[in-house]
Amino acid sequence: MESLLIALQFLTRIPVNYRLTDNAAALGRSVLYYPLVGFVIGVILSFLALLLSGTPDMVAAAVVLAAWVFLTGGLHLDGLADCADAWVGGLGDPQRSLRIMKDPASGPIAVLVLLLLLLVKFTVLFVLIQQNNLIPLMLAPLLGRCAILLLMLSTPYVSPKGIAEKLLDNLPYSEARTVVVVSLAFAGLFMGWANVLLAFGILLWIRYLALQRLGGVTGDVYGAAVELIETAGLLTVVLL
Repeated sequence: MESLLIALQFLTRIPVNYRLTDNAAALGRSVLYYPLVGFVIGVILSFLALLLSGTPDMVAAAVVLAAWVFLTGGLHLDGLADCADAWVGGLGDPQRSLRIMKDPASGPIAVLVLLLLLLVKFTVLFVLIQQNNLIPLMLAPLLGRCAILLLMLSTPYVSPKGIAEKLLDNLPYSEARTVVVVSLAFAGLFMGWANVLLAFGILLWIRYLALQRLGGVTGDVYGAAVELIETAGLLTVVLL
């Protein structure tokens, strides 16, 4: 339970009010609950969409999207923005790219990428709500957070003294692999295997770019992976 509370407090704005301890094992195990936290986010958003069923679909989509951003505190959007700035401004230099990622200011490329992503998310939410198809909304956040585990298991972490460093130092790798397999199977059964394969393909692409540009991943790369895989998963459902 302690690890689940840590995961909820870190990944969401849900008022857990849990006081962190020096329990390194619980901190590492909290990563195992990331897909579950993603599913909780999806269930909350789907329930909100149901509550808004009497309102115009466009209004419902806008409210659900705003709730999505609020519920996660924009954590992963921030990572995507930092990656966008670093991709353009880093000029292929790993150290320069890492410095840009740590800069709290956002450049025009970051703003543009966020606007485009939120526009796509709003559009697919509008279509899904219009079709009364909320299962993808439940599972897309799960799939996105499963990507964090996959990157942690497969790719070196290169941000010195980054937030994820303590998590990785205490991550139970064998259990993490099991969580990944179960999460992907669950998403595949109810969301479609095409989405799982697409998510895996996007993850490989992100991993390749991160290795080429940075020599590994950072917390911002984790966030970018979450946002891109969530959005691509929903878009695939709409297009197929």
